Amino acid sequence: MDMRIFQTVPDERIKSGECTDIYFQRTEKILRASGKNPRVAMEVTASALPDDCGIFCGLDDVVSLLEGLPVSMDALPEGSVFCPNEPVMRICGNYLDFGHFETAILGFLCHASGIASAAAHIRRISGDVPVYSFGSRRQHPAIAGMVERSAWIGGVDGVSNTCAPAGIPLAGTMPHSFVMCYQTPGDAFSAFDRYAPREVPRIMLCDTYCDEKRESLTGAQHGASAVRLDTPRSRRGDMRAIIEEVRWELDSAGYKDTGIFLSGGVTREDVVRYRDIVDAFGIGGAIANAPVIDFAMDIVEMDGQGCAKRGKRSGAKQVWQMPGGMRVVAPLASPAPEGGVPLLVPFIRNGAVISRPQMSDARDRVLSWLAGPGCGQ
Repeated sequence: MDMRIFQTVPDERIKSGECTDIYFQRTEKILRASGKNPRVAMEVTASALPDDCGIFCGLDDVVSLLEGLPVSMDALPEGSVFCPNEPVMRICGNYLDFGHFETAILGFLCHASGIASAAAHIRRISGDVPVYSFGSRRQHPAIAGMVERSAWIGGVDGVSNTCAPAGIPLAGTMPHSFVMCYQTPGDAFSAFDRYAPREVPRIMLCDTYCDEKRESLTGAQHGASAVRLDTPRSRRGDMRAIIEEVRWELDSAGYKDTGIFLSGGVTREDVVRYRDIVDAFGIGGAIANAPVIDFAMDIVEMDGQGCAKRGKRSGAKQVWQMPGGMRVVAPLASPAPEGGVPLLVPFIRNGAVISRPQMSDARDRVLSWLAGPGCGQ
């Protein structure tokens, strides 16, 4: 009996391969009936990206999925930068041993890489202004951990969901409902300052009932280290003018050290517009609802011979990082280019995990890229 309460797929059904597209099940039955089970190499690539490069994420789940199966898998380390048409993963084995996992593999990689990529590009353009992931409510709660993990790998400074993986700092201020539970915003701010743990920053939400300027001054008077402006986009008008006015009034009243935290439907374009006048961003849908990376998983070798459908290049490949930052995609069997460093590395050999992705290492790769010259480097 199915005892599920929510419309989610249990881990065991994903691990068993039951969570797949129906045509893979039909394909498997027909191949078995006709005695076909070729040995194949399949590569994962994206022919186009939302930006000029992406951040590879979701590998940890793929390793867990393929562990114990009679396959071998090489991939970019999680958190690596990748470009269009570069293979990010290669899986080798008999087709019937893993072909029906294509749906889950792509689902893991497409979604997580989309979130990590969006977070990284937003973090890059924000400069020194911190960015926090506030968007887990824009996705199904069952995947909140994945959303926050991917955003953290992508370089955000903290996340809001309490189901984020251990080690990720949690950040949050207060909801409008909290302010509305008190007679006045001042009463709410006073209670927050009095009862919230001392390590929690005193960031007051200052647009529940009144003009942002008025509530921001009230927040500052009640100990706010920063005021958060979260006015819905339909109410914003000239948001820059509002922020500048709030900044002016805070400074004029002697609260020059009180920061301004901007949230509420903030887009990548908003980050560019306001990064010079705010002290932090809370980003929701622009990270959590980011476009997925449209990866495809294709056969490139069959029984040791290169083959590919039209539009794809046959043969297993390696991506080489060259001195000076250029990258070269070459046949796996070809000699290594001088000075080249291979980017696809082993993770599984014949079902045994020989390397498991670490979230901290993945984040460090992204932070290194953020500190560098840009995509492809």
